Amino acid sequence: MIQPLFQPFQTLMHLFFPNYCMGCFTDLPTRHQLICPICDFHLPLTGFADLNNNPVEKIFRGRLSTTSATAAYYFTRNTLLQELIFSLKYQQKKEVGYWLGKKLGYTLSYSHRFQSIDCIIPLPLHKEKEMVRGYNQATLIAEGIGQALCKPVYNLAVTREKFTESQTRQSRDNRWLNMQNIFRIHQPNLLKNKHCLLVDDVITTGATLEACGKSLLQVPGCQISIATVAFTSLTG
Repeated sequence: MIQPLFQPFQTLMHLFFPNYCMGCFTDLPTRHQLICPICDFHLPLTGFADLNNNPVEKIFRGRLSTTSATAAYYFTRNTLLQELIFSLKYQQKKEVGYWLGKKLGYTLSYSHRFQSIDCIIPLPLHKEKEMVRGYNQATLIAEGIGQALCKPVYNLAVTREKFTESQTRQSRDNRWLNMQNIFRIHQPNLLKNKHCLLVDDVITTGATLEACGKSLLQVPGCQISIATVAFTSLTG
């Protein structure tokens, strides 16, 4: 008896609170969808997860010892992917982070290069920045990956001790200097002899991920891989 009563209620809710695709504004049947299948299909996948020596791994060559590194999508301006990430970081749309995390997680699950992951670590925000935003977008992405891979997320294992201004308009050298000695490991026993997946939203120079990765590698037996939703460049 519950289902016949529930269905008209869903229909009524959809009438007054419709859910539109963030890409083409097509009416979506459920509130759990963010974009329609056509817009999803046209998101620019990189294919890096299966590719050794891909552009993300080249960023860290000679700078940080990583087992594997990847990004799910190419990031370019004035695109649906930029809108999704912007809405996650600045418009309180936390469901976007979880959705993007699951998409990234599924790409990792199909790759043999990420099969030995033991745990997932979101790149931490400084507590002041996280308080202003209300959440860490990397944590939401990590939780989506965790569901896709069935791996635990350790969001308290590493903290960011130093507040830094936005890195977006900084030069490569300034980004690297700003990131020195800003991360602290709080749960080394949790990470000992573990293969940790370090997660963020977008990678450009990799300076912040490098700094956090170097802190993680101080834990005995710790290995790291890196995964981000998107890959861009300073000229992109």
